[in-house]
Amino acid sequence: MTEVPVTKDAVATTDKLVVLDNVNKHFGALHVLQDIDLTIARGEVVVVIGPSGSGKSTLCRTINRLETIDSGSITIDGKPLPAEGRELARLRADVGMVFQSFNLFSHKTVLENVMLGQLKVRKADKKAALDKARALLDRVGVANQADKYPAQLSGGQQQRVAIARALAMGPKVMLFDEPTSALDPEMINEVLEVMQQLARDGMTMVVVTHEMGFARSAANRVVFMADGRIVEEAQPEQFFSNPRSDRAKDFLSKILHH
Repeated sequence: MTEVPVTKDAVATTDKLVVLDNVNKHFGALHVLQDIDLTIARGEVVVVIGPSGSGKSTLCRTINRLETIDSGSITIDGKPLPAEGRELARLRADVGMVFQSFNLFSHKTVLENVMLGQLKVRKADKKAALDKARALLDRVGVANQADKYPAQLSGGQQQRVAIARALAMGPKVMLFDEPTSALDPEMINEVLEVMQQLARDGMTMVVVTHEMGFARSAANRVVFMADGRIVEEAQPEQFFSNPRSDRAKDFLSKILHH
C-alpha cells in the first residue's frame, strides 16, 4: 500500500486537544448550552463571542468542569473530564483558567501566588518553582512586583499575575473568561498584549471576550454564540467581513461602528 503524504492541515485535524460532543446544560428551565459540538486543535486560538446570556462563559467553564454538563461529553487530550477528586485537580492544572476577577490570594505575595500551585498540585521542588515563577512574572511584564501583595497592584497587573499563575502549571490549554471586562480601559491593552504573545508562542487558547480587535488579530477561529447555540464559526477575516447568519450580522452591526 502506498503511503499518502500527510499535509500540515491533516495533522492539525488529528491533533484534537479539546472536544465537546453534543454538550447540553440547563440552569433550571433555562437551556444554556444546546447541542454544542466544538473541537479545538493543539495550538489553536479560538475566540468565543456573542451577546450577553448566549452561553459563552458557561461553555468556557464546562471545559475545566467548573460547570457540570447534563448530557454529551467533553474530552481533553483524549481523556474524558473526571468527575471529582484528585483526577479533577490534575485536570484543572492542565487547563489553565483566567477569570474576569483575578482570584489571587490576597494574603500571599505575587511571587507566592505564582509558586503555590506548582508546589501543591505539581509537587515541584521549591527552588524550581521559585525560578519558574520569576521567569513567568518577567514574561508577563510584572517581575518588579514580585514581593508586593495583590492589593498593591493595578487591575491590569493583577490580571497579568493571574495569567502567570495559570502558566506556572504548564497547562495544555488556557481558558480566558472575559479577562479584560473588569479592567479600566487603559489597562486592557497590557493584558491583551500578553495574550497576543501567548498566541504567537503557540499556546492553545479559548478566549471569551468582547474585544473584537483581539478576536480579529489573534484568533485562528471565531465562534459566535447566541441563545445557547453555536450559530457560526469562521476565520476572523471571513467572520468580520462577511458573517453568514443574520444573528451575527445583527450583533456586529451593534458593536462595530463603521
